[in-house]
Formats: sequence, structure tokens, C-alpha cells
Amino acid sequence: MSVTSDASLGNEILKRRTFAIISHPDAGKTTLTEKLLLYGGAIRLAGSVKSRKAQKHAVSDWMEIEKQRGISVTSSVLQFDYNGFRVNILDTPGHQDFSEDTYRTLMAADSAVMLIDVAKGVEPQTIKLFKVCKQRGIPIFTFVNKLDRHGKTPFELMEEIEKVLGIHSYPMNWPIGISGEYKGVYNRNLSQIELFNTGGTHGQWALPSTLGNVNDPAFREILGEDIHQSLCNDIDLLDTAGEAFDIKKVIAGELTPLFFGSAMTNFGVRPFLEEFLRLSPAPSPRKSSAGEILPDNKSFSAFVFKIQANMNPAHRDRLAFIRICSGKFERNMNVYHLQSGKTIKLSQPQQFMAQEREIIDEAYPGDIVGLFDPGIFGIGDTLCSEGRKIRFEDFPVFPPEQFARVQPKDSMKRKQFVKGVTELTQEGAVQLFRLPEGGYDSFIIGVVGTLQFEVFEYRLKNEYGVDISLQRLPYIMARWLYGENITATSKIDLQGDLLLQDGAERPVALFRSEWAFRYVTEKNPRIQFLAMPVRGESAEK
Repeated sequence: MSVTSDASLGNEILKRRTFAIISHPDAGKTTLTEKLLLYGGAIRLAGSVKSRKAQKHAVSDWMEIEKQRGISVTSSVLQFDYNGFRVNILDTPGHQDFSEDTYRTLMAADSAVMLIDVAKGVEPQTIKLFKVCKQRGIPIFTFVNKLDRHGKTPFELMEEIEKVLGIHSYPMNWPIGISGEYKGVYNRNLSQIELFNTGGTHGQWALPSTLGNVNDPAFREILGEDIHQSLCNDIDLLDTAGEAFDIKKVIAGELTPLFFGSAMTNFGVRPFLEEFLRLSPAPSPRKSSAGEILPDNKSFSAFVFKIQANMNPAHRDRLAFIRICSGKFERNMNVYHLQSGKTIKLSQPQQFMAQEREIIDEAYPGDIVGLFDPGIFGIGDTLCSEGRKIRFEDFPVFPPEQFARVQPKDSMKRKQFVKGVTELTQEGAVQLFRLPEGGYDSFIIGVVGTLQFEVFEYRLKNEYGVDISLQRLPYIMARWLYGENITATSKIDLQGDLLLQDGAERPVALFRSEWAFRYVTEKNPRIQFLAMPVRGESAEK
């Protein structure tokens, strides 16, 4: 194994930018991702999710069901180089039914781009995802999208961001003109106007200011007196009464740089990308059982944040995505897998453009690497240099709220059925339960949202060749039971509700109502009923 100097490792770390894009559904997240790839030279033609008639689909939407429905239902990893940076984009599902996948992906990000629809403003799913970023101290950069349409005024959006999300914003640029008919934006940092252009320049051209401020006569001439005066008034108000820019507050998650643009028309994407790469943080330390793990620590460490089966249907492969936290990754290196207690060789490391991939020889902190998984990895697992035993912080687990009994329609497909259910459960696509005395012909699955049932059924049919019967059940919550000698076969009066075991054979009760849950907990004071499983032998409320 080669030796990496401190300077070489440090330089590679400084080049990395690993971020997630978060938004409410239909805010244009996948379209923005496509345009970032377009400017980064990673693709030649952006496939709009709106162009299904032309059979064009977003690069990041690689699942067939995503192409059919025009939505993202799983997170994607997209990597490219731009202006000396190695960019790792984590494109997340926008639909709220897949929040858990998004939350896990945020564990691997160093910053987030929050996309807001200019007409709709801050929406419910955006609020939820923002809170997760806030809790984790992730710096947030905001892109107000669809500037080519009518919407809220910039000042209204700034006020809404502050009131609803509790964070101040600093506009890096400012729309010029009137809603729905903006001529372009004024770049505050460069003191230049960037105008819409329908020609072949990807949606923009820039007019540099020779005087270095918005009062340049050249601006007045090209914009017209009224629009120019309105712009001058807005910029003067921002400069005198607006929030001052402070990069320390940005990194601390207390201030969000605000950009205006239109991903669909390409306008404002390149300036946003360049400014984001300049301001966003390089890979950050990660919390572990041994304290903070610094990226420039020479000892290798990483964690698994995503598992995906059948990315290549022809090979029926299974990949574990790892986020490198420290040290240099090298192909064929031996690492210690904490959860199994075994040393394993990483011989087929891959990097991605959605489902397209290539074998790599090395990677650095911040990079996302795919590893061939023979079934040994789980979400949240730790990999580290031999001789180290560290565990990174736990991943969030969402308690399921909807349940269904599933079984194969054809009993001859039992083997494929069990394999498919097991692998999709290991991905985190659904949570799996079964009766302690039950066999493997029937499972009970739990999900957060209804769309997960549809995707689960679709993937079993298309990836494993199994048609299933899916019977919805009347339960609304699951609670894990902890107490002395409590198992899934214990005699507990659940008042007609159901006692099951999860994939790790831990006892889980399903309840039909809040009233039933409260009644059972009062009758069983020595048992802890927890909304999620805990690690270790004891549970804490």
C-alpha cells in the first residue's frame, strides 16, 4: 500500500465537496441536479423529467419506476470534477414517503442545497428536512428556483425563510425586473448584471460593471430607467438594512446564502455552482465512539449509509455505499468491519454517475464509494483500518406507520420471494416483521408512507420476478419491547393487537390506536415500549 503524505492528503480533502440537495416534491430538485452535471461536463444533454414523450429521463432517476412516474424514489450518487474540485452530489428522493432514505443520505453530506419554488415558498417537506440539517449543524445554501415563472417577491421569500425556518438569509444575487418577467439577476459579489439569454449560451450572459456598483450608467441603458431605479432601491435597502455576510455563520448553519435562478432554463446555475464550491465546506469531522474523527487522520475510516440491490439488473448485484471519513482509500486494501468483527478485502471499489459506474484505485475523505456487497453490510456499519475499533454515530430510524401482510401469489416462487423481501429490507426500503412461529411464506412489512408499498411491490415483480398479494393491516404504530426476559413469544395481553419479531428477532408490538397503546403500557409498567430499536442490551427512554 502506498504512503500518502500529510500535504497530499490535505490537498485532496480541500478539493472535495459532498452535499445533498433537499426540497419539497416538484420544486425542481432533479432538474437542478441535471444542470449541475451539465455544467460540470459530466453529461452532454440534460434529460428533463418533463420530456417523457421523447424518452428523456433525468440521469439521477435510474430506476424504471422513477422514469415512469417522473419522481425520485431513491437517493442517487453523482460525481464529477469542476474547476479543480471533486464534486459528490447526493440526489435525494423528494417524496415524503421516502424521508428515511433522505435522512440517511444527509448523514453522508457536509452541506445541503435547499431548493425552494419561487411561487410556493417554504413547503412542509422542506421544513422537515431543514430541521434535520439544523440538528446536524449542516450548512445550508438556498436556491430559489423557477424564476422564469410568476411567484413571491424576493423580500417575501426572505421574510418567509426567516419566520418559518428561523434562519437569516443573505442574497448573493437579486432578480431584475418584475415577477414572471425577470430580465436577469444582479450579482452582488461581482457587481455585475447577468441577463437571461435564449441563445446558445445555456441561458445567460454577463455584463461586467466598469464602475463596480449598481449605479453604472451601462446598467441603466440596458435595463431601462424604471427597472434600473427599482434595482438600485432594492440593493440599497439590502446593503443598509439587510443581513451582513458572515462565512462563519454560514458554516455554523446560522445564515443561508440565497441564490435566484431557473434550473429549467439553465439561468443562474453556473454562477450558483461556482459560488457554492467557493463557499461550501470541505469534508468535516465525524462523531464516533472514539471522539471526533478528523478527515486528515491517516487511518482509514468510513461508514455505510446506503445499500442498493439490482442497480445493474443484468448482474443482479448489490452495492453498499460508503462515505469516507478519514485516510486514503485504496483498491484491494484490507479493512476491519466492526459489525462482523472480520477483516475484509475491498477489491471492487466503484464510483458513480447514477447507475453508470467505473472501478477506481483510490479515493479520499468526502468521496462516496460503492462496494460489492455479498450480504455482509448493513446501514450504519463502520469500516476502519485494521487495529482500530470505532463506531460512528447511530443513523436515524423512522417508526413505521402503515403495515401490510405480503406473500407470493405463486408458492413456487417462495425462494425468490424470501430473497427479494430480505434484500429490500436490508436496503431500508421497508421494515420487516413476522410472527415468531410463522414461516417464510408470509411477512408483515412496515412503511412510513403508502408509496413505499407501491415501489416494494413493483421491485419484487421487476427485479425478482415475484407477484405478491399485499393485504393492508389496520395497525398505526409499532413499538419495540424491552424488559427482563421479554421476547416475541412472551405472554403479554395486547388487547387483541399483535406481537411480532423484527429481522433481529426483537419483540415488536403493533397497535391499532393510541388508546390501545396507552392502555397496554399502563397495564405493563415493567416493559418499555420504544418507537425504535436500540443498540446494546439495555434501553433508555
